[in-house]
Amino acid sequence: MVDFFPSASRFGDADKPREECGVFGIIGCETAASHTALGLHALQHRGQEAVGIVTTDGDRFFAERALGLVGDTFADSTVLARLKGSAAIGHVRYATTGETILRNVQPLFAELAFGGFAIAHNGNLTNALKLRQQLIDNGSLFQATTDTEVIIHLMARAQNASTVVERLIAALKQVTGAYSLICLTKDSVIGVRDPAGVRPLVLGRLDGKPVLASETCGLDIIGATLERDISPGELIVLHTDGRVESFFPFDAVASRFCVFEYIYFARPDSDLNEKSVYAVRRRIGMELAHEAGINADVVIPVPDSGVPAAIGYAQAANLPFELGIIRNHYVGRTFIEPTDQIRHLGVKLKHNPNRAELKDKRVILVDDSIVRGTTSVKIVDMVRQAGAKEVHLRIASPPTINPCFYGIDTPSKEKLLASNHTLEEMRKYIGVDSLAFLSVDGLYRAVGEAKRNKEMPQYCDACFTGDYPLPLVDMTPEQKGKKRKALLHC
Repeated sequence: MVDFFPSASRFGDADKPREECGVFGIIGCETAASHTALGLHALQHRGQEAVGIVTTDGDRFFAERALGLVGDTFADSTVLARLKGSAAIGHVRYATTGETILRNVQPLFAELAFGGFAIAHNGNLTNALKLRQQLIDNGSLFQATTDTEVIIHLMARAQNASTVVERLIAALKQVTGAYSLICLTKDSVIGVRDPAGVRPLVLGRLDGKPVLASETCGLDIIGATLERDISPGELIVLHTDGRVESFFPFDAVASRFCVFEYIYFARPDSDLNEKSVYAVRRRIGMELAHEAGINADVVIPVPDSGVPAAIGYAQAANLPFELGIIRNHYVGRTFIEPTDQIRHLGVKLKHNPNRAELKDKRVILVDDSIVRGTTSVKIVDMVRQAGAKEVHLRIASPPTINPCFYGIDTPSKEKLLASNHTLEEMRKYIGVDSLAFLSVDGLYRAVGEAKRNKEMPQYCDACFTGDYPLPLVDMTPEQKGKKRKALLHC
């Protein structure tokens, strides 16, 4: 999901890539809204800016959308009581601090020829700007500024299609890009993954009734069991009686699941593509130790995303693992106004050194990635001020040298530290005694492959390699290295 008129300001973890959103859907459950709210709570890490739920009782549709976290709105029983029906879909959207408008909060809803239709989207349509302009030229009126609404307008114009599924297929055959969708009609919930399967989507069961979620942690919180991952290019229709219909309406392409889900985005207690995210991250750390080991006294993770990799590094290097940096989990993005003085505090709002584990130690810091590098500079400085004798930074991913156009918010190429500096220049800028990244083949070994297949890569790794698996239709060759305004994430 991309916003055509995004805000540019960032605060908090602005030096991390941002996932676009999380989606959830359930049918045949008398407490569908409550279960959806719980599922979205488990998926909150995928989006903290806004949340929405749409339900249906088979006749009418009910919607609640709000800015903020899931608990800010859906902890209120009176709100949930307004969401009637046994089928529901929900959406969480990732965090920024700029202008946000309620009409962009998903799921989006429209009355089409066949009746009500709601849609929640994780991903990014790379030809949405072109399609949007064509639709406007032909008389379409848009209410929101996200690419997701393009799908609704394409469905409305699919007059040769006789069913909602046929209309959705007709619409999706006109778009390019990455998407996992969950849709709601008066009598079904529909889930779809793009043909390359870039973004995740899983199917579970709760008392025999089907459930969809971006990750398995969304199933776990409501007591649902995992049935399987939705396959790339698969469209499934969930019915109230528990039936699941499966279709493969798109031309087959090579699967290119986003490898960054394993590095950073997914919760470590999730399973994606039959792989434990935690186990992959631990193996990443072990590979990193084998590739870039160094004499040191202790391995320290940059919390929280660096923890599993640091555990793996410590195990492989036979070094102590300690929590040398403590994170304050209770600082939200609205805790205090982001003035220049507060921005200068930056890391100190969320991290504090555990001096007893750092003083006079040769420290190996393990973090998941480096984007701009500004946060790394502050963390390293904090560790040195706590008395560390040496600081060696190990990054549990290859250098991020390209922006993502498939549902992850990353800066433009000129703002990516690794895209414009040598390893030695980065080391000096960050202020560490040594710096090393995981190799691309090391990453592939950690996810269970012998190495990266250069002719047919097993994953989407464009942020590391520049090998974009899906067309970048709206961009000229010069713009592919940048993020023009129309393709910045909201």
